[in-house]
Amino acid sequence: MHAVVKRRREPGAEIEDVPKPTLGKRDVLVRMTNTSICGTDVHIWDWNHWAQKRLKKLPIIFGHEFCGEIVEVGPDVKSVGVGDIVSAETHIVDGTCYQCRTGRMHICRDMRILGVDTDGVFAEYVRLPEMNARRLPNGLDPKIGSLLEPLGNATFTVLPDEKLNDIKGKNVVVAGAGPIGLMAVAVLKVYGAKQVISTELASEKVRFALAKKMGADHVLDASKGTEALVKEVKELTDGNGADVCLEMSGAAPALKQVFEMLTPGGRVSILGLYSDPVTLDVNNAITFKSATVHGITGRRMFQTWDQMYKILWRKDFREKLSSVVTHTLPIRDIEKGMELISSKQAAKVSLKPEW
Repeated sequence: MHAVVKRRREPGAEIEDVPKPTLGKRDVLVRMTNTSICGTDVHIWDWNHWAQKRLKKLPIIFGHEFCGEIVEVGPDVKSVGVGDIVSAETHIVDGTCYQCRTGRMHICRDMRILGVDTDGVFAEYVRLPEMNARRLPNGLDPKIGSLLEPLGNATFTVLPDEKLNDIKGKNVVVAGAGPIGLMAVAVLKVYGAKQVISTELASEKVRFALAKKMGADHVLDASKGTEALVKEVKELTDGNGADVCLEMSGAAPALKQVFEMLTPGGRVSILGLYSDPVTLDVNNAITFKSATVHGITGRRMFQTWDQMYKILWRKDFREKLSSVVTHTLPIRDIEKGMELISSKQAAKVSLKPEW
């Protein structure tokens, strides 16, 4: 089969002919219908500091966002079958560690990540454990189907605790309008947020415009700095500050800003990843504000998937998701897709299996 292979510890990757995966007893083989490029894939392509530290073994087929059709199953597979259209939960867990046995598989101690620790989806076929193949709702556009992994990140950031409902009728700030931040805006509107305030650099013209399209009531220019942004948020919330803040940018200034924007007793969810350690005034940001803080990784397995499926039936929500995909290319032009994202010309790039 054809695949995009990261073979050398340097920028770029190559399209190669490689053996098609063979299946274990509880595995499925999926033929790609659509894939899409994640920020993680750009890091691997660019071979930045994070990728150099994180990728333990090369060569590897990378990529993890996709939609495809099951074409073969192992002899012990029971929950899915040939012909099913699926995406994937990309956290491959051992099922036996303390976290897995206490309902927290998404933070499995022995976690492997599809396309990072195991061969991924920038290929004609991918092998998945049966448990990780998530059957999609009937008739879902494959382009949207390939977005469910990042949509799960957004949904989990909005709803970090399945027993917590602190969104309806509340003021929410979303810091960062990358693809997952944009999806979070749309999810917040479905769950009844009173007011969604998105922050992004006005120079990021594609993202800035999309935030409004996804349903943000206000889009603030993050380049104005902390004092101006906090003042604007306070003015938009009758001086109270935001009830919930979602930090999706991975920018150190934004982490400090969301705590200053937060009303006392509010909640912060942190999905953004920071390239260097960040200093935070914990006394005033968290302790004296009695703030609740959630660190977000992946998706809750598998409650977040159920939450996603409940809102995917909405036509307006699916249309918003489609808007996040600004470019569609054949996978043979993956280098162009990487360039479009790196140069800020694209939000999400979808790849068709045309080699």
